[in-house]
This record gives sequence, structure tokens and C-alpha cells, in this order.
Amino acid sequence: MATGTGKRPPRGATRERILDVALELFTEQGYDKTSLREIAERLGITKAALYYHFERKEDILLELHLRLHELSHDVLDELDALDDSDVYAAWPGLVERFVDTVLANTDLFLLHERNQRAFESLAHNERHNAENEDIERRFRRVLASEAIPLDERVRMAYSVGAIFTVFMGAGGFFGDVPPDEVARRARDATRKLLA
Repeated sequence: MATGTGKRPPRGATRERILDVALELFTEQGYDKTSLREIAERLGITKAALYYHFERKEDILLELHLRLHELSHDVLDELDALDDSDVYAAWPGLVERFVDTVLANTDLFLLHERNQRAFESLAHNERHNAENEDIERRFRRVLASEAIPLDERVRMAYSVGAIFTVFMGAGGFFGDVPPDEVARRARDATRKLLA
């Protein structure tokens, strides 16, 4: 089953299946301990067929990382469409939907939590860096707006950071507490913060 918001670019069912299986294997046994051969075997395809879509295991890791970036695109698009003076009023609703999106993709956060060293290797990838810069630029535009009082901008930034912290660590921070219970409490804390 594909993860995410369902808004992936149409790249073909095989490519998405490769990413989904790699996500499972990287999470279960670790990126370093998973081979392209194992991914191909789990899919029932040849290594040559896998190489047609991804030349290297690192390319698969990058695509999985970019799935995490995708989670913020809808919120950023909506922010871009708002007048700065309307952003703070819309923020709680945007955060609620973002929590729902994150909750629907906890497997991506678990993948990152369990494979941090592997993801550090992406720091020099141009595509990864361009995507990071775009996300940061778009958030920075909103958070730098003097049309929004500074206290409100700080609370907005804090709420986003808190959500990522909670869900990046949800696999270990909260023991066996189900992710939906963690999400409920994260929503409550965010509502109080933004009230």
C-alpha cells in the first residue's frame, strides 16, 4: 500500500511498489542491511527490472525522503494563497490537517528515526537541498511577515517544530502508546499553544 497523501506524481505502479517495499524493508531491518536483491525478491521482479527504475539504493532512499517533504506541500500551497493578515487565523486548521497527514504517514517518520545515519548521507544531494531550500523559503516568507505579530509567528514556528519532534520520536519516545493517541494529545497541546 502506498503511503502519503495520495498526491504522488504518476510515475508508474512498479516504481511506487519498489518504494513501498523498500520503505518496509528499510524500516524492518535497516537501510544498511537491506540489499537491492532483497527488494527485488520481495517484489517478485528481477534486479534488472529494479535497476530500470532506480540505479542505486541511495536513489530509493532519496525518493523516500522526498515523500516526507511532500507532506508539507499542501499546507505551504495554502499558506501561499493566503493574505499574510489571514495566516494566523487559518493556522490552527492547517496544523490540524498537517497532524492528520503526519499520522497517516507514521511509517515515514519511523523510517527516518531508525535510519538517521543513512539520511545524513543525503546532505550533499542537490535535489534534496533544493527541496529543503524551497520549503524553508516558503515558511520563512510567512514567519518573516510583519503583518503577523511576532508572538503569533513564534507560536506558529513552535507548533510545526513540536509536531515534527513528537512524530519523529513517536516510535520510541512514548513507549507503546498508539500513534493516534499521541496525535490526539499533540492536537490538544497545539490548540492550547495557539489559543
